[in-house]
Amino acid sequence: MDCLGSLETFIHDRPTRTPTLIKAALTHVQFETIHPFLDGNGRLGRLLITFLLCSEGALSEPLLYLSLYFKTHRQQYYDQLQQVRLKGDWEQWLQFFLEGVVTTAEQANSTAKRILDLFERDRRRIENIGRGAGSALQVHQILRKKPIFSVNHLSRQLELSRPTVSAAIKNLITLGIVEELTGRQRDRVFIYRDYLSILNEGTEP
Repeated sequence: MDCLGSLETFIHDRPTRTPTLIKAALTHVQFETIHPFLDGNGRLGRLLITFLLCSEGALSEPLLYLSLYFKTHRQQYYDQLQQVRLKGDWEQWLQFFLEGVVTTAEQANSTAKRILDLFERDRRRIENIGRGAGSALQVHQILRKKPIFSVNHLSRQLELSRPTVSAAIKNLITLGIVEELTGRQRDRVFIYRDYLSILNEGTEP
């Protein structure tokens, strides 16, 4: 508890302020070293980075997660943490952490651009179907926020009838934008596959 108390004091800039990225880096390694819980310390420690960046105003939304970078460089990550604990090698840890921030930010920027390009490309394709484009565009707008969905969900969200939503989904399936997941005739679930594929890149086991 004394260690956690000291960490909390450091996070709140007492006695002096620490630059945001440096604070996030030091806070993460210190939290992982304290290891205060029986389970979930890694996940909480990684979330702590993002929460800190948001609370300090470095991020307006929690869009920067270093989990994938740590996973990709797992052995180096563990080695760097251990070198801090055994030898006090904070400088090498900071370099590793800051390189991770740069890499992750660049990847997030690239992913955001690809998603926006996909949305725009699919929107133009939907506009060209003619009759039925209006309701299909409304459905597409919802799919940007919820890429896995059912007819009932969309009907409630858009305040459209089930037949109208079903017809819109059928158009999206014909265009190859949407796929059905369950193979059932009732209570079917659909997916905006290309969008979800971009979001899932690098998260496979």
